[in-house]
Amino acid sequence: MIGGGVGVLCVAAILVLFALKDSIVFFHTPSDIVANKVSGKQRFRLGGLVAEGTVERGVGTKVKFSVTDTIETVPVTFDGILPDLFREGQGVIAEGRLGPNGRFLADSVLAKHDENYMPPEVAAALKEKGVELGKGAEHPGEATGGGAKP
Repeated sequence: MIGGGVGVLCVAAILVLFALKDSIVFFHTPSDIVANKVSGKQRFRLGGLVAEGTVERGVGTKVKFSVTDTIETVPVTFDGILPDLFREGQGVIAEGRLGPNGRFLADSVLAKHDENYMPPEVAAALKEKGVELGKGAEHPGEATGGGAKP
């Protein structure tokens, strides 16, 4: 009876994971993308700092900028309204897909919410790359390390 219950739970867990596989979004740094750890069809989050001097506003709500982890840089295209706190040199997470030309096509952009905060994934990935972070950017007690995380 216990074995049957465990079997039913395993099957249920497998079905749930299979159903959610398209909605899981992984986090990557620009270095991960340049190292070809990401496929073009995969939806993921790109995190890092908005590179200085790269923000170009286009027609309407189109914006081009680059995201860097201070080692590698990835160009980003976004068509939409940026958060009020979006600016060069600040932490950012863009969600979308990698285009065929290597440009990241973002459909949403998240910026930090005050001068000290940085999203935990970005802070951990930048710290792993050797970037010194400000006092409020670190997240004690959270797992560190970059790469793919849901």
